[in-house]
Amino acid sequence: MGRIALPDTRSLSIRADHGRIYDKFGAHLRTVGDATGVYFAVWAPNAQRVSVVGDFNGWDGRVNPMRKLIGSGVWELFLPGIKQGAHYKFEIRAQTGALLLKSDPFAFFNQHGKSTASLVYDLERYDWNDGGWMESRRTRNWPGSPISIYEVHLGSWRRKAEEGNRHLSYLELTETLLPYVLEMGYTHIELLPVAEHPFEGSWGYQVTNYYAPTSRFGTPDEFRHFIDKCHQVGIGVILDWVPAHFPKDAHALAEFDGTHLYEHMDPRQGEQQDWGTLIFNFGRNEVRNFLIGNALFWLDKYHIDGLRVDAVASMLYLDYSRKPGQWIPNVFGGRENLDAIYFLKRFNEVCYEHFPGIMTIAEESTAWPGVSRPTYLGGLGFGFKWNMGWMHDFLQYMSLDPIFRRFHHGNITFSLLYAFQENFVLVLSHDEVVYGKRSLLSKMPGDEWQKFANLRMFLAWMYGHPGKKLLFMGSEFGQLNEWNHDTSLDWQLVSLPPHDGLRRLVQHLNYIYKSEPALWQLDDSYEGFDWIDLHDADNSVVSFLRKSREGDVVAFVVNATPMVRYDYRLGVPESGFYREFINTDAETYGGSNVGNFGGIQTQDIPWMGREHSILIHLPPLATLAFKLQK
Repeated sequence: MGRIALPDTRSLSIRADHGRIYDKFGAHLRTVGDATGVYFAVWAPNAQRVSVVGDFNGWDGRVNPMRKLIGSGVWELFLPGIKQGAHYKFEIRAQTGALLLKSDPFAFFNQHGKSTASLVYDLERYDWNDGGWMESRRTRNWPGSPISIYEVHLGSWRRKAEEGNRHLSYLELTETLLPYVLEMGYTHIELLPVAEHPFEGSWGYQVTNYYAPTSRFGTPDEFRHFIDKCHQVGIGVILDWVPAHFPKDAHALAEFDGTHLYEHMDPRQGEQQDWGTLIFNFGRNEVRNFLIGNALFWLDKYHIDGLRVDAVASMLYLDYSRKPGQWIPNVFGGRENLDAIYFLKRFNEVCYEHFPGIMTIAEESTAWPGVSRPTYLGGLGFGFKWNMGWMHDFLQYMSLDPIFRRFHHGNITFSLLYAFQENFVLVLSHDEVVYGKRSLLSKMPGDEWQKFANLRMFLAWMYGHPGKKLLFMGSEFGQLNEWNHDTSLDWQLVSLPPHDGLRRLVQHLNYIYKSEPALWQLDDSYEGFDWIDLHDADNSVVSFLRKSREGDVVAFVVNATPMVRYDYRLGVPESGFYREFINTDAETYGGSNVGNFGGIQTQDIPWMGREHSILIHLPPLATLAFKLQK
């Protein structure tokens, strides 16, 4: 099959700051003159020869060699007659003479598993119907908005057991997952990585094709249909994004043209030994453009509402999980990865510049300052940061037998010392329910009733604590087993009253949370929070206020022991009737139904440094919330 001369494309370079680099590289259906076909472009500067091979030429590298654009390291070729769905790869002859068969780094569609061919796919055909969502999103102030995220692994949320335990498709998930998320009251779905990955056990965190949604569940347009439908009913979609590292699979980015192209040559900089993966060379323009272009690609072509960046701590520190002698200091002799810091700042700047109203979220587990502060103030520029400290301290506290909690009271108050230094998301994520850590329900102490009561108390407490919310799938109904990526969640449990009661509580918490500005409007400010009493360690009781700009006040009280505290006096800021609108011990949730008959009138008895107080009953292992009726 012959080649057709193209217009001069010598300016094509992966080094330049092409925002839409994905429009230049990969495989694109085009018409040149009278010929319709596919234009291929790939970056392989150190290759002796590059050819397009596929099911259209018998996978023979001698048939369709590409031409090299001198100076840029880019190879290109237009092949007439190639249509959508054609399978292809790049055959690369390295300087050593070795022949490498590589998937397209910019492929829009790729096979998964043992088959690794790229497929020609036209992304220009889909008609979006989410204009209203996209327009309103542009002006959203997310730190001052309610955000409740349902974290989902698409391959194991539900499966078709009667059909060989197969995955649900993108189209089936549109008809099942989306209505469930809507009914449960969440505002966003966060998807564990959907970019193509060969190994199921990586959960998507070892990406081989950054520009292709996995073909396990369907086509790119079917995935876009899922996102489109989410937007049409007001649900945002966040993707987990993995720019920190990539796997060593021979068909992918590793030693792409026979040299260390995307990764560092020195394993002290280029290998993540904990995970057996390679680290991107963030100091290389081409690599930064590849990754930033990929972020823009998901925001542009898939209308993604947010990117949660995985393993940010591993990017920031050159000595991350390394012993002395296993890492190289930066030019100043420090352990900070200056190239990765520049990359992260630039990534955030470019994303927010091109797509106002999106959010970027950092999974960052250290005390690095200013992760969610703008770059012009010296921050990394993320919109939000996962609050790993809160998660660790509270899960440790919740795992204790209540009799010992009085000695660990600091675990549940310490988070408020730093709660407003970042825009935090409180997370109970997939990482906490795998690898022997047990499910959330199984972490709780006591008998079955106490386990459920503890978890109900904990989740309502989380909704009262400053910060946005994220809950991994299954935790909302009390999944008993650890998460297993190869099987469905145990949905049969929902037919049991304790599990359904927990699910109903989470549903109610979501609706209450969204309707009460005091619970989210001032998440990032001390103005929205005030302790009532943080010192009652002997009773393992804490109480605090959440406030809105309009002056709404919500009082939370947590009793972390199985003892009922009758006639517990609580200081409140104003006189009036305080309506009890959250009680995790309510019978409808599976509790013992100790409460305050819907609310309580204040008494003019000063208490806890406040002029008024209410006399309430605290149910066992329960969280209560009261709102002053105006």
